[in-house]
Amino acid sequence: MNQHNITIEARFCPEILERILRVIRHRGFHICSMNMNVTENNNINLSLTVSSQRPLELLCSQLTKLADVAGIQVSHQQKEKLRFMNALSAM
Repeated sequence: MNQHNITIEARFCPEILERILRVIRHRGFHICSMNMNVTENNNINLSLTVSSQRPLELLCSQLTKLADVAGIQVSHQQKEKLRFMNALSAM
């Protein structure tokens, strides 16, 4: 599976995190890690590592349609198949 690092800047409101997570799930992506910080100007910076076989453009195009999302930055990262990683962690 391909892993991608995404940084999302959005206006802070109680439901924005739920909306972002719902879009990620509906587009067939899995969250590997997540970190959120609230900035001084009442925005949030959300750093995510997501994995999927699907093209990342499907996810980014939907995230940019959310009204409170101000911007998205993407950095690509190729990872080995998760089956191999899961096998190592099971040992």
